[in-house]
Amino acid sequence: MDAFARHLLGWFDRHGRQNLPWQHPRTPYRVWLSEIMLQQTQVRTVIPYFERFVQALPSLGALAAASEDRVLALWSGLGYYSRARNLHRCARLCVARHAGELPESIEMLAALPGIGRSTAAAILAQAHAQPLAILDGNVRRVLARFHGVHGWPGSSAVQKQLWQLAEAHTPRSRVADYTQAIMDLGALACTRSKPRCLECPLRGDCIALRDGLTSVLPQAKPARQVPLRTTTMLIARDGEGRILLERRPPVGIWARLWSLPEGLDAEQARLGIPALRNNQAASIRVLPELLHRFSHFQLRITPVVLEVASAAAHVAEDGEQGWFLPGELGELGLPAPVRKLLGSLIEESNPCEQSTA
Repeated sequence: MDAFARHLLGWFDRHGRQNLPWQHPRTPYRVWLSEIMLQQTQVRTVIPYFERFVQALPSLGALAAASEDRVLALWSGLGYYSRARNLHRCARLCVARHAGELPESIEMLAALPGIGRSTAAAILAQAHAQPLAILDGNVRRVLARFHGVHGWPGSSAVQKQLWQLAEAHTPRSRVADYTQAIMDLGALACTRSKPRCLECPLRGDCIALRDGLTSVLPQAKPARQVPLRTTTMLIARDGEGRILLERRPPVGIWARLWSLPEGLDAEQARLGIPALRNNQAASIRVLPELLHRFSHFQLRITPVVLEVASAAAHVAEDGEQGWFLPGELGELGLPAPVRKLLGSLIEESNPCEQSTA
C-alpha cells in the first residue's frame, strides 16, 4: 500500500461516509443499484430513491420480474432514464444467463447494459473486495489535481493516463474502503469548486495545490453552445379529471416513459390524437412556459390545457395512449417536467380548504 492509499484510508476512518444505505448490507445487488443511481447524480439526491427502490424491489430477481412501467415509475424524477431501462435489461439478462446473480468477472460484468469498466470495478471492489481501480468523476478530479494532469479527462490520452494512476494507487487490502474513500474525498473535500484543501489528507504532495492550479485542474471540456428546442405539450383533461397520456417511442429522450402529446402548437398536438380531432374543446388555456435542461440541449415547453367532454375519452386500444386519473399518475414513469406540470395543475384544481378555526 503506497502513501497515497495509506493517507486516504486514515482520512476515511475519521471522516468518510460509512453509513450509506447501500453499505448495510453491502450486497452485490445493492452496490450495483447505488452505482447506477450515482452516475451523474449526487449522493443526497440518490438516497431517498435508493431506499424507495429497494423497498419495492429488494432483489435482482424482483427487479427482473417487475414490469418496465414499475421500474420507470420508481425511477421517475431521478433523470437519465436510460439508466433505469439498462438496469431492468441487465437484471433480466442475469436471470437468463448468470443464474440470477451479477457475474464476478469484470469482463462479463462490464459487458452488461449500463455497466462500464469503472462501474464494474466499483461493484466488484465493494461487494467482493476485488482489488480493481475505479475512475468516476470524483476520482478523475482527485488524481488530476494530485498529479497535476493537464487536459480534458474525457479525451482518450488523458483518460489512459488517469487509469494508469488509478491502478497504481489501488491497494490489495481494504479495497472496499479505499474505493469509497477516494470517491468521498472528491465529493467532500476535493470538490469541483472551492475545494477544502486544508481538510485533504493528500495536500502535502498535491501538485495542483502547490502550483495554484486547483481552480484549473481538471481542465473543462471545450465549451460549445447548448441548442434550444421548443415544443407544445397538450394537457387534455376530460370532465372526470382524467388526463390523456401517450407512451413515448422506444428511442430518444424519455424513451418508453408516459408523457403528454406534443406538437409545434396546440392545434398540431390535438390533430395528432384521433380522439380529439373532432371534439370541441370546452376551454383552452395556455400555462406559463417551462424550461427544462438536458446535458446536451435545453427544451422550452409551452403547456396548453384543453378541457374536453367525457365522451371524447376513448383512444386506440394499442396500449400506447390512455386516460389516467390523478391518483394513477404515481404508478407511471413520467418525465420530471411532465410530473411537475401535472402536479401543479392537480394542486390548482384541488386547493386546500381554508380553516375556519
